[in-house]
Amino acid sequence: MKRFLLGVPLLFAVTNLLAQTTDDSPSAGDAAAGLIGGTCGCIFFLVVMGIWIALAVWVYKDAKSRGMDNAILLTIVTVVTGLLGLVLYLLMRPKGNLVLCPSCQKKRMEGSAKCPHCGNP
Repeated sequence: MKRFLLGVPLLFAVTNLLAQTTDDSPSAGDAAAGLIGGTCGCIFFLVVMGIWIALAVWVYKDAKSRGMDNAILLTIVTVVTGLLGLVLYLLMRPKGNLVLCPSCQKKRMEGSAKCPHCGNP
C-alpha cells in the first residue's frame, strides 16, 4: 500500500510531462490533457484514502465489539501497515458470532459475560 501511495506523485509528474509541449505556446488540448490527468489522479487518491479510512474504522469497531482491549493499537497497526495489518488482525481476533446487546443494541460476542460497550451482562 505504501508503494501505491508513493506512486501517486509519480502519476502527477508523468501527466505534467505529457501535457508539456516543445514549443512555447501551449494549446488547449495540452491544457485539457493535464487537467484530465491531474483530476483522475486526485480522484484515484481520494478513493484509496476513503477505502483506507473505512478499513481503519471497521477494524476499530470490530475489535471493540469482540471485547479486545487493544482496539486502538490494532487500528493504528492496520493504518500504518495497510493490508498486512488487516491480515494480522483477522488472524488474531477472537472467533465467534456477534449478536446485539439487549441493553445498548450494539454488537458483542455471543458467549461474552458482559457487553464491552455498556458493561451489562
